[in-house]
Amino acid sequence: MPQSTRDQIELLIRARTPILYAVSWEETRVRDLVMEIAKRRNKKLFEWSVTSGLSPAGTPIQAEKGRSPATRDPLVALDHIIEQMEPALYLLHDFHPFLQKNNFAVIRRLKEIAIHLRNSFKTVIIVSSVVEIPPELEKEITVVDVPLPGTPELSGLLDGIVREVNEAQKISIQLPPADREALLKAALGLTLTEAENVFAKVLVQNGRLEAGDVTSVFAEKRQVLRKTGLLEYCETQEEFGHVGGMENLKEWLRKRQAALSDKARDFGLPPPRGVLLLGVQGCGKSLCAKAVSALWKLPLLRLDVGRMFGSFVGSSEENMRRAIRIAESVAPAVLWVDEIDKALAGIGGSGSTDGGTTARVFGTLLTWLSEKTAPVFVIATANEISHLPPELLRKGRFDEIFFVDLPTEEERKDIFRIHITRRGRNEKRFDVAALAASSTGFSGAEIEQAIVAGMFDAFSAGRELETGDVSRELAATVPLSRTMEEGLAKLRAWADGRARMAGAGRGPTR
Repeated sequence: MPQSTRDQIELLIRARTPILYAVSWEETRVRDLVMEIAKRRNKKLFEWSVTSGLSPAGTPIQAEKGRSPATRDPLVALDHIIEQMEPALYLLHDFHPFLQKNNFAVIRRLKEIAIHLRNSFKTVIIVSSVVEIPPELEKEITVVDVPLPGTPELSGLLDGIVREVNEAQKISIQLPPADREALLKAALGLTLTEAENVFAKVLVQNGRLEAGDVTSVFAEKRQVLRKTGLLEYCETQEEFGHVGGMENLKEWLRKRQAALSDKARDFGLPPPRGVLLLGVQGCGKSLCAKAVSALWKLPLLRLDVGRMFGSFVGSSEENMRRAIRIAESVAPAVLWVDEIDKALAGIGGSGSTDGGTTARVFGTLLTWLSEKTAPVFVIATANEISHLPPELLRKGRFDEIFFVDLPTEEERKDIFRIHITRRGRNEKRFDVAALAASSTGFSGAEIEQAIVAGMFDAFSAGRELETGDVSRELAATVPLSRTMEEGLAKLRAWADGRARMAGAGRGPTR
């Protein structure tokens, strides 16, 4: 745990703050921290839960001695706290349900305790993963956010596990510095218990630990996301070799990959914030988001803004805040916001159509994009510029805005080679140059579909795929760039001078 958090809690205890509210998923970790402070300050430590009542800290769960069954009642437990005369700390686990509406007696008693404790050497510490504070206690309670374990704590945990395995099984496990950094970086965002479980599972399965085991760590993070339903964990096998063209964007992303290392942090580089990809539909914007995840070896999270909107007043804004907290809890990660223009299309009339909900959700996202410090790299994609509010395009929200245009002839050659090869064919058997020349105005997605359609024809005829099959499909297809020619011209005109080119397309240049 960061020293600043420990110091903050101890300082508040020394200042006789009556009630602290520690927000954390890790009861054991918080208890160990408070126990350390209690020993240093020469105070007793008691714990309470609705199942065990009030008892000295460390009392085994099966032990009856030292327990008082009557104190399972929160009012009786609070009475005991007042009656206790010695300096002490009281950890109340999951006390938040008793702070909700209709628990008038508990709320009032806790307020009386807050007044009493100001003149004593006792402190109440509520430990919970959610914040539930009634208005009557807002001025009496001090909230302390306990962050998830950082690299030093995870490093100590990893050292302990490796040491135990080496001693117990006589198996020597040596982690090179690069592999160690990759594992620890992947484990950021897990609790100590979750990290211990995944490290131990990998050791049992493989008898070793190495950088390649980050996929097992990501699987643990996927479990964290599945429990919430607000973010989607995307498993992808895509890589930059599957992306045709976009060399400028690829080079920009490769340089930012190194900025995520400890060496870059020591150099003074901040983690990259994100990119906004604008451009023609079907030209690889979503594919790039998936490829970045594979290149950087980070989990890919997909934010569906539509999922944020709930039926109750205030629930949509809270859903967005929860989604942000979850993304930060599994960081470092790549957060993919697909087709953000559609999600924000109604923001202009939000006040009259939905009571301002869309505007407030968007405001929460905007504020986070500007102020976030967690290593969450955001990739937002958009097709329609007119739907994007100007606040989103301001510098500081994203590191850069890239315009993804239709592929050039050379880029189309790469795209044909990629899709032919991925379908188990030898690209040398095809006249790739002729196919690229006859597909002017086609997007990457349209090229892929022409190949797939050609394969259907070849399969139906009982023969292997040929260049002619793909050529016929290209000739029969009207590309979107032709049907949406005016919209594409408008898009290019807007991007000229406002965005960087992702590749060597015939759109705007800088």
